Amino acid sequence: MPAEFKPAEWVHSSNIYEVNLRQYTKEGTFASFATHLPRLKDMGVEIIWFMPVTPISVKNRKGTLGSYYACSSYVATNPEFGTINEFKTLVQQIHALGMKVIIDWVANHTGWDHEWTISNPEYYTQDHEGNFKPPVENWEDVIHLNFYNPALRAAMIDAMKFWVTDCGIDGFRCDMAMLVPVDFWAEARRALDQFRPLFWLGEFDQWNDEPFAHVFDVSYTWHWMHVSEEFYKYKKPVVELDKALDGYKHRNPVTHLQSFFTSNHDENSWNGSEYEKYGNMALPLAVFSCTWAGVPLIYSGQELPNNNRLAFFDKDEIEWTDKPRLHTFYQQLLQLRKQHAVFAGKNNAAITWRIATTQPEQVFCFVRKNGDAELLVLLNFSDQPVRIFLHDMRVRGNFTELFSGKSYNSADEFALERWGYLVLQKA
Repeated sequence: MPAEFKPAEWVHSSNIYEVNLRQYTKEGTFASFATHLPRLKDMGVEIIWFMPVTPISVKNRKGTLGSYYACSSYVATNPEFGTINEFKTLVQQIHALGMKVIIDWVANHTGWDHEWTISNPEYYTQDHEGNFKPPVENWEDVIHLNFYNPALRAAMIDAMKFWVTDCGIDGFRCDMAMLVPVDFWAEARRALDQFRPLFWLGEFDQWNDEPFAHVFDVSYTWHWMHVSEEFYKYKKPVVELDKALDGYKHRNPVTHLQSFFTSNHDENSWNGSEYEKYGNMALPLAVFSCTWAGVPLIYSGQELPNNNRLAFFDKDEIEWTDKPRLHTFYQQLLQLRKQHAVFAGKNNAAITWRIATTQPEQVFCFVRKNGDAELLVLLNFSDQPVRIFLHDMRVRGNFTELFSGKSYNSADEFALERWGYLVLQKA
């Protein structure tokens, strides 16, 4: 596939914040979420991703409220959240603060009582008796769409156009993108990017679904997530982390970016919070996600931090405090990314390389460099305090640590607490 699509320049130093609107506030509405916007702006959030805002099917729904991902219309809002006009107002408020908005788009399937089941049943995959059917086992609350039908494709793109032209969104997070033919996504992008350049985040991993990376700006890092979890739980060697990252580095297209994360709605609800999965390694992994080459993703409540699994099909409100404990932690990391050229993405002068240290099995160390801008990151991925020296002649000079403000020289001995981290900017 030709290199037809490339991310906008602003994507390379941006970040994504996923909003679970149902659980975000007691009311679970667009208007109540808006009260959090100044806090999120202050934290450094740049792209707000809303889980699906469309109405949820009643037939065969799971739990009391059903799945966000079982919609009954592509061109309406869930009345529990608010009206279309209230959503438009929210988009305007977000834009006024200089942030962008993307919405979750579920193209692979709808709920059982979607309006198309009446108006256009031919849009769906059907069995030999003409019955609708789920796309995969255990997804009994949704039914599969048929992308071999050109009319379905046209209707889907028309529905997506509504959110771009009428509601003013800036792009899409495309759910289970690898289950939908890649040529559909290319067709949709050609049609919708004509209105303005949009941001395209695909739920797939470039390790397994490389063709999709030619259409989407950013994809998930499920492979890295699984490898890092196994590293923590089963004390795997550090070389496994390097192999995972190296695999992303050599995949095409080189302009495609990965999103690194320690949590999202699926992981939190089904596999546990980042603290269940990574224990005390969660924070140094969060530092990694925000400083390695890519686009970091933060999930609702991680700034608290939230240690709970949020119910997927029922109301389960996040327990906010007046001052989320990790607000400043994320604020410093996200603002650092935005302010310095070192964090620009892969299609320019920014480079990233691993650094050898005197404790290679405990400390994961790397440098990011762009011209004179240089960032040195040291992560203690172990439960023991360490003291190390760097083993790389390319790293020279004085550095200032992000969180403490302390000065260091590259020749110094660096001390890290158990599961500690240092983020050092070249002076």
